Amino acid sequence: MDKNSLIGIVLILGILIGWSVWMTPSKEELAQQRHIQDSINRVNRERFVKDSISMAEANALMTETSNTVKDDSYAARYNQYGSFANAAAGENKTWTLENEILKVDFSSRGAYVKTVELKDYKTFDSLPLIGFDAETSRFNLEFIADGKGINSYDLYFEPYLNGFPYEGNETITLDGRDSLVMSFRAYVNDAEGNKSLDKYLEYRYTMYKDQYMVGFDIVTNNLKGIIPANTRFMSMNWAVDVLKQEKASDRINFETIYYMYANNDVEALSKTEVANEEKELRSGVKWISFKQKFFSYALISKDSFDDAFIELHTKSRPSNSRYQKSMSAAIDVPFDGLNEDNKIEMSYYFGPNNFKVLKKYGIGLENQIPLGGKLISWINKLIVINVFSWLGHYGWNYGIVILILTLIIKICLMPIAFKSYMSTAKMRVLKPEIDAINEKYPKQEDAMKKQQAIMDLYKKAGASPMSGCLPMLLQFPVLIAIFRFFPSSIELRQQSFLWADDLSTYDSVLDLPFNIPWYGDHVSLFTLLMTAATLLYTYINNKQMQQTQGNQAMPGMKFMMYLMPIMFLGIFNSYSAGLSYYYLLVNLFTFLQMYIFKICINEDRLRKQIEKAKKKPVKKSNFQKRLEEMQRQQQQQMRR
Repeated sequence: MDKNSLIGIVLILGILIGWSVWMTPSKEELAQQRHIQDSINRVNRERFVKDSISMAEANALMTETSNTVKDDSYAARYNQYGSFANAAAGENKTWTLENEILKVDFSSRGAYVKTVELKDYKTFDSLPLIGFDAETSRFNLEFIADGKGINSYDLYFEPYLNGFPYEGNETITLDGRDSLVMSFRAYVNDAEGNKSLDKYLEYRYTMYKDQYMVGFDIVTNNLKGIIPANTRFMSMNWAVDVLKQEKASDRINFETIYYMYANNDVEALSKTEVANEEKELRSGVKWISFKQKFFSYALISKDSFDDAFIELHTKSRPSNSRYQKSMSAAIDVPFDGLNEDNKIEMSYYFGPNNFKVLKKYGIGLENQIPLGGKLISWINKLIVINVFSWLGHYGWNYGIVILILTLIIKICLMPIAFKSYMSTAKMRVLKPEIDAINEKYPKQEDAMKKQQAIMDLYKKAGASPMSGCLPMLLQFPVLIAIFRFFPSSIELRQQSFLWADDLSTYDSVLDLPFNIPWYGDHVSLFTLLMTAATLLYTYINNKQMQQTQGNQAMPGMKFMMYLMPIMFLGIFNSYSAGLSYYYLLVNLFTFLQMYIFKICINEDRLRKQIEKAKKKPVKKSNFQKRLEEMQRQQQQQMRR
């Protein structure tokens, strides 16, 4: 094995080992992921949806129970709900609040968000984009009143608009207003059943113009004495079944639950396709987000929540054909039972995972977009996203935007590529002299002399095998950054280019009647073209290596270089078409770049420059001095 091959293997192994170490969670992270408390709160866990009972069945069961109570006597309701006996009977209606980009449905029973529609987006098959299943979504506030356990899901709330009783249409729009407050109140009654208008539990929702953020406050008005004075927290349960919005997921953007602690650390449950997972979040949680590939539904505290318990699971028999995952959160929120009035200030985010949209809220929601870790994410956040957004503002087709982005990146990296190509050219020019040195020192015991002679030659000529490898290493972070960026870019969603109708997912030109393991059930043309271009580049690169190293390159290394593009064919076949298109362009621009470099670098002139440089005296480095000293000692030992 020659030195160049050894250096190449060491560099490749170093990259792979470094990358795996970088992406491996720390011991503390692994310990935290394994730590699941057996029980957070018995009441919360008993009322949460289990795998054996679907959320739809749970809602139906609660409806049946509620109807039974409603038809019963007031005395029976008072015995079960105490001061909220009147609120436990009523008509279940749906109220809709909407601005230009968002439509939110509320249920009078429980006063919770049944579902949301993002009006500027459609599903992959052109249907309205409904965030989660209205039949199975659920929000419940659990607390003690008059010594009885109360669930807000059992109560019927009265609607108010901007603080006044509302009896108008069930769909309310902002109509040019900057904001609008829709409130729902569950009133307290006395033992005779008379409503106390100054005592109520209120859910207050504030919708803003052109905003995906919806204010959400829970207000208790004059409930001191009804809610025990020693109450220090209330428990909220929020659970939804998210629905399928995209044609396919990829290996990076699976639906999962993200959350951020008050210290700004953003974490998530498994970022891979898992069926079931749960986790306890200790005190100081800022927000919890139910994330899909391109959309999120987050509950955000103005200050922070106390403890929380989150769960992700997959139903075996979902009630909705578009069902994707079930997500739930049991959250403890601070409450002061000594106060007459309490206001729990929160907000919802129902919207796209657009980096700039999320970042403007200033609460770290953008960190749930998987842009890579540490250095890679900073390259995306500071450079790639800004350049991509700037190009997108011109209204060009996103296929053209990717073309220009690729050209900009290749131009910025051209000095590095030129240095790498120049190093390779010098090695080709020096190859006859290196062959002569190898012939001069054929014996194994002369390996030290041979190595020193080659190093002297490199030093005089101003060449080094490492100078060709290092520029490639500097380009590696950009390569990985783009790999993480395109599959996460909502800007590419449903953007067509050439034969691809959606650059955010695979571009199938042929659907197969069967599934090929590791490959899939379709043929992505951009991926095929990318693979063909990569194989051609590998062939040209191997040919240049042969001109530089002769037959010294290892056959196994050549095989690996051809195997990698074939492996990527299976990996990229279900990835973003925009990503495969980008790598195809990179290869094409690389061919053009190599052609330009070949014209610019005249090897005959380069040989003359090297010959001229070899005549100049070269100062020996400390390493060379040590090498010569080792050689001298070795020769002395051989003479003895």
